[in-house]
Amino acid sequence: MRVKKILKIFGLVSLVLLLAFGLAYTQFSNRHKAVLKNNLLYKLGLSDSEWHVGNDSQKYVMLSPTFMIDDIYKSMQGPAGSRMIQISRDTSMIWFTGFGVEALDAKTKKRISNDFICHTNFDFNDVRYYDGLGLKDRIGQQFPRMASLSHGMESFHLPAGFGIPMRGNDLLEVTTQALNHNVKDSTIWVKHQVSVEYSKAALKPLRVGHAFIMLPYDEKDPYREPLDPSRNYCIPVTTDSHDYCDAKGRKLSGHWVVPAGKNTYRCKVNDQLMIKDSLRLHASAIHVHPFATSITLFDKTKNAAVFTSSIVNFKNRIGIESIAPFTSEQGVWLYKDHEYEVVLEVNNTTSVKQDMMGSMFLFFYDSELDARMDPGSKKAKR
Repeated sequence: MRVKKILKIFGLVSLVLLLAFGLAYTQFSNRHKAVLKNNLLYKLGLSDSEWHVGNDSQKYVMLSPTFMIDDIYKSMQGPAGSRMIQISRDTSMIWFTGFGVEALDAKTKKRISNDFICHTNFDFNDVRYYDGLGLKDRIGQQFPRMASLSHGMESFHLPAGFGIPMRGNDLLEVTTQALNHNVKDSTIWVKHQVSVEYSKAALKPLRVGHAFIMLPYDEKDPYREPLDPSRNYCIPVTTDSHDYCDAKGRKLSGHWVVPAGKNTYRCKVNDQLMIKDSLRLHASAIHVHPFATSITLFDKTKNAAVFTSSIVNFKNRIGIESIAPFTSEQGVWLYKDHEYEVVLEVNNTTSVKQDMMGSMFLFFYDSELDARMDPGSKKAKR
């Protein structure tokens, strides 16, 4: 009798805990649900949790863990995985020249729609990276992301003769995340095949910069509508991520809501560019969300575009078909005494609000590093 009573109590406690968890689960965001479900599948051995890596002389290829797509996952909501990689085991210099990602069926390993790719980020340890290149003054100046791929721009190559240098045994963190804007009532098992192209031959060095749109919002009532057009306020998707402050202490959001119809968003980016004298821009990779139609780096001083990337959205579903990259072997000059802004054009063709971001990865000729490189070995002088 005592054993039965204990089992009964245990069963009731388990049921209460299960119900409590079920109630809590319904309150989770799609992002947290995806993390929980995929981690549970990994723990139970029902889904492949391992990264698979191959490295030949000019391309490093990784196959991600399996991601279960069982719901609508908008940007930054889907299951994700991260891995640290080293291209080689020594300090010899390598030069990154391109990045790519493809969506594969987890079982057959055949290519499927890139609609299931949200973004793939390539981050470095800026302390180790800049210390190894003898450029300690750059540590902590900006977010240490080398490149990012996303839906619509699943591959990107630097112009011929240029590369991003890094010591072969430095660490690069690769993070890839799944996406699903359209498929409902189905479960799809997806892997991402990520590739990094590089050269061991010395190239002209590029350094990465960033420019992205940040818009002010009402800190006291961030989700209030209607907005006051004279204050240029936006409605943030959330105030706990992609949240910034300007020099005046105003709250800014880099991830905001766009209404139906056409709209234009602008943001001054001189502080982000950090131009000391002048910089020669050779390439740019773009990250935007569906319903963006173009993004421009604009020189207000010259009243002219530095470059414009056109964006093509699918007509029969939500998603981006293509984003035009900017690349130039000759390069385009940017100047300290000019005023620059990022301009994003949006056309939300649905009747509901959509989330939006607009950012650029900008690759500049690194004259300072080039002057420090040993002409023979192309290693940075310490």
